[in-house]
Amino acid sequence: MNPILQELNKKQLKENVPEFAVGDAVKVHVKIVEGEKERIQIFAGTVIARSGSDINASFTVRRVAFGEGVERVFPLHSPRIADVERVNEGDVRRAKLYYLRDRVGKKARVKTKYVSKK
Repeated sequence: MNPILQELNKKQLKENVPEFAVGDAVKVHVKIVEGEKERIQIFAGTVIARSGSDINASFTVRRVAFGEGVERVFPLHSPRIADVERVNEGDVRRAKLYYLRDRVGKKARVKTKYVSKK
C-alpha cells in the first residue's frame, strides 16, 4: 500500500478498541445526528460476523425487534460509534453465525460462557 495512505489510515484508527468476538452479546452506542443535536442510540444484539482489518474492520450485529430480524454492519473505527459494550461472552465454534438467520425463538440463542465475577 502507498505509504501516504498508510499514514492517513493510522491517524484514523481508534486506540481504545474494545475486545469482543463473534457470538458475544454487545451494546453498540451509535451517535445519531438530528438537525443540530447529537444523541447516542444503543443497538443491542449478537455479533454474527467480523471482517476486515485495520481501517477496513467491520462487524455485523443481529437482533430481533418486533418479531423481525434486524442486522446492522458497523465500521469498527468509525467516529459515529461511541462505544461497544460487551454484555455476555458467547461460546461458539464458527467465525460467521449466518445460520442464526434461519432460527426462531430459543433456537436462535447463542450459548454463553460462564464468566466468574471476581
